[in-house]
Parts: sequence; C-alpha cells; structure tokens
Amino acid sequence: MKVLVINCGSSSIKYQLINTEEQRTLCKGLVERIGAVTSIIKQEFENEKPVKMTLVLEDHAAALKKMMELLIEANNDHLNSLEEIEAVGHRVVHGGEMFKDSVMIDDDVEEAIQQAFDIAPLHNPPNLDGIRAAKKHLPDVPHVAVFDTAFHHSIPQHAFLYGIPNRLYRRYKIRRYGFHGTSHYYVSRKYYQLSETPKHKSKIISCHLGNGCSITAIENGNSVDTSMGFSPLEGLVMGTRSGDIDPSIVFYLIEKEELSLANVHALLNKHSGLLGLSGYAADMRDLLQEAEDGDRRCREAIEVFCYRAKKYIGSYIAAMNGVDAIIFTGGIGENAPLIREKILHNLDYAGVHLDKHMNENPHPEKDLSTSEGTVDLRVIPTNEEMVIAIDAAKIAVASKQTPWA
Repeated sequence: MKVLVINCGSSSIKYQLINTEEQRTLCKGLVERIGAVTSIIKQEFENEKPVKMTLVLEDHAAALKKMMELLIEANNDHLNSLEEIEAVGHRVVHGGEMFKDSVMIDDDVEEAIQQAFDIAPLHNPPNLDGIRAAKKHLPDVPHVAVFDTAFHHSIPQHAFLYGIPNRLYRRYKIRRYGFHGTSHYYVSRKYYQLSETPKHKSKIISCHLGNGCSITAIENGNSVDTSMGFSPLEGLVMGTRSGDIDPSIVFYLIEKEELSLANVHALLNKHSGLLGLSGYAADMRDLLQEAEDGDRRCREAIEVFCYRAKKYIGSYIAAMNGVDAIIFTGGIGENAPLIREKILHNLDYAGVHLDKHMNENPHPEKDLSTSEGTVDLRVIPTNEEMVIAIDAAKIAVASKQTPWA
C-alpha cells in the first residue's frame, strides 16, 4: 500500500511517500517558511534527482496543494496519480488522555485534537491545519492520526502524576504525557528484532537525542517512564529548551526581569538549552567544533547536556531494577560518538562498558560494548514515518472490511 505521511509544523510540512508492504520510502519532501515572503519546497523521489523551488505559499492549504501537484509532476515510476495513494498518516503531537492508539480521523477526532490546543499550542494547531487541508485534496482515502503521546499511555499513575493537588489532574488533566513516542516505539521494536530479545523479558532505556530530546524507560515492551512531561519542555537540556528547572525560577524571573508570562515561556522554550548555555548555537555539531577549538561555554553546555542525560539513565536503571540495553537515536544520538561516550562514562557499576572503537563505527546490528559489558549498547536510526505509515495502512485496511467479510 502507498501511504502519504504528513508532519505539519507551524511553518513547515515534512512528508514521505512510503510503500508499506516493502517498508520502503519512495519519496521525501519538505516545505519550509510557509507564510513567509518566499517559501521553499524540496522533494526527492527514490533514485531521482532532487527538486528544489522557491515560491509564495501563504498557508498550509496552499503548501499542501503545491505539494500534491509536485508529487504527480515528478515523472517517475513510483506515483502516476494521487489515486494511487491509499491512505494518509498524520503525525499529531498531543493526544491527551483520549487516544492510546492511532485512529481514523473523523469530526470527533478533529474536535479532540482541537481540545488539546491548550496543552500543545505550538504543535496541535498546525497538525490540525494539515489534516483539514489534506482531507480536501484527498477526500476519498482514509486519514489516520498517529499520536506522539500514545506509546506512553502505559506509564503507571505513580509515574505520571505530579505533586500538585489531585483536583488539578482531575479537572485539567495535568500529568506526564511524554512525547517522541513513535520514535521510542520504533527503536525498541527494531532492537527486539535485531537482538532476538523477547520484549516480555527486557528492560530498555531509549535515548532520543536531537534538537528535542527525551529518554524513555521501556519494560517488557511498554513505556514505564519518560523524561518529557506535561509538555515537551520538561526533562533533558535540549537545543533551545531548558529542560528541568526549579519552578520558582519562573516567579523570580518575572520579578527581577519584569517579564511577562509569554516572555518567560519564550525564554524557556526558544532561548535556553544548549543555545542559552553556550551563547553560541543550538546545534550540537557547532558546539562540538567550537569546544574542540577551546570555547569554554560551548564545552560547558556539552557537559551539562551529557550529565543531565546520564542522570535520567541512572534513575531509570533504579526504577526498573536494572537495564538490558541502552539505545541511542535521533540526530545527536546517531551521529555524535563523543556525546554517547560522555553520557555512558562511569556507568560501569551497572554493567555499561563502551568499546571506543565500536562507538566510532556503530552499526544497528552490533553491540557497542566491550567483553566486560553486560548491557547491550546500540545506535539505531529512528524511522517515525515508517511507524505512521504502517499504522495508517493497518487502519485503512480495517476500515474497508465489514463484519460479513
């Protein structure tokens, strides 16, 4: 089945065309700067020359229209008509407490996504814009929502509740939700496949490290705790997000800097993390280069980043009473050997012994441990789009069946 996967951000759309039977990506594309003076579209079909163009796209509807045109204009053997697309999978960041699995999108689902605007104001509105625009262009195929929060619905109550009055949870559903669920799900399942480990006898810590970062404890195949919380701001130090801080800092800043709540929100989400600590960049590649050249603040930012990750790994080893495997994924997790080395340093008490040569040349099928290590260490590239496509295909097939089939 050919499935179109759509991931809408506030001013961008990432998309892929995937053949789910072969688990093969036929096309990747990106629309950037939607609503700006000039927008950019990049698209690349498998084994074809990439296409890039600049034009004016005022909103997500216009961007999706152009995206659909470009898909079928690309003179290739993979897609001759939009009618060949049999399902559309949409990444939706926040499903709240309602959605524990991927679902067919109808009016009720759209309403529920909209109800989560308050707790995901940066993500759910553009997600819903993309859904509505895509349904106009492809009205006769199933549209499926796949939620970042769904995998974490197995987290027990003692791990998802905050130490605030319980009425606030009952009234406003303030709790730990967790994010990057499709990524943690994918790499854990890939690990079971590669290592031939039964998921019902496993304790895994999955580290998704990129511009956004989260670490998840996975026991017997289920998420039992994760570092991101009510929003993606909690947890690790990230590209521009602060991660965990003392809540009283917010009130202190409002008083001392005379900041509005909106300004504090922007400070913690857009101007903190690696960017704030280094005063230079949010991209780990830039920080590693500058640190190597002797920049003290970039070096400090890296140390804080790695220390925070190590603390979470240690806490999850305690929570699960051990660990069988630690997986690294995401842009930093997959491509920064020095960061992996720093995070895993001095975890030998837990059976973690990283082979430096293997770490420099990782492969998903290979354990990066030395002969002393009892914990399997892996680098597994994530593929969230594949999870979305497969879920969308399954639900699309089920939707066409009748009780009498």
